[in-house]
Amino acid sequence: MDEDQKPKHKCPPEGLPAYMGTFADLMALLMCFFVLLLSFSEMDALKYKMVVKSLDNAFGVQREIAANEIPKGTSIIAQEFSPGDPKPTPLQQVRQDTIDETRDALEVQMDAEQVAKQEAEELAEQAENFKEALEQEIVDGLIDVETQYQRIVIRIREKGSFPSGDARLNRNFIPILDKIHDVLAKTSGKIAVAGHTDNIPISTPRYRSNWELSTSRATSVVHEFLKRGEIPADRFVLEGYAETQPLMPNDTSENRAKNRRVEIIVLKSAIKEELTRSINKLNQDYEELEGQITDVERQ
Repeated sequence: MDEDQKPKHKCPPEGLPAYMGTFADLMALLMCFFVLLLSFSEMDALKYKMVVKSLDNAFGVQREIAANEIPKGTSIIAQEFSPGDPKPTPLQQVRQDTIDETRDALEVQMDAEQVAKQEAEELAEQAENFKEALEQEIVDGLIDVETQYQRIVIRIREKGSFPSGDARLNRNFIPILDKIHDVLAKTSGKIAVAGHTDNIPISTPRYRSNWELSTSRATSVVHEFLKRGEIPADRFVLEGYAETQPLMPNDTSENRAKNRRVEIIVLKSAIKEELTRSINKLNQDYEELEGQITDVERQ
């Protein structure tokens, strides 16, 4: 077949097909139509939130706090964030509850501060009751009343209470102990009764040393308190320290007279360990413990 007799292929005309103009106009009209529909519609916020919540449940994550809140650490010092608490469920889903652990810590701290404040107020009120009941005896120098670290200390001087070198109470001093008893009966907590002497050795047929004398004097005070039967015996703790816990140096007669005493210690602290230790030793340990806590916090 000759080249002149071969069929010639016709090329399509240049430009887009004619129907594309109509199709483009139709798409533009549809877009404008749906834009107008959207502009006329109203957003239902409640339904939107329900849809979002259902999506959260569908993905298997449950949160008790809003997602837009910042994470909260367990403390200011420790910069770790509180972990979630995964809990197994019979459903084929993985759920994790995110809770605010700092809230519980703050509640515990506020409760502890409230209890400490209440105990301090109660301690001050009871100390004032002792001072009011023993006002004349305090003026006469027979009794001292102090508050030290959650405890009330009633210090009985040897002057007028015991004969020299003896543990028998003077009859004139028993009404004073009755006043102390009446206030003690209205308090709570352990009652430590401690006897103290000076450093002058003693050796008599009745008392072989200052240890026996100091313990016997404390025992005489406890027996006087127990006579009326209003204070349970299990509240008392008996102590005898001889000359080992002096208030003043035993270098003068006046200082030795101050060291010869019986201390009634009302322990208000909830800690029941080592109740039988002297008030001076307790104070010393308190200061050492406070210093250790301060050092740890600085590290």
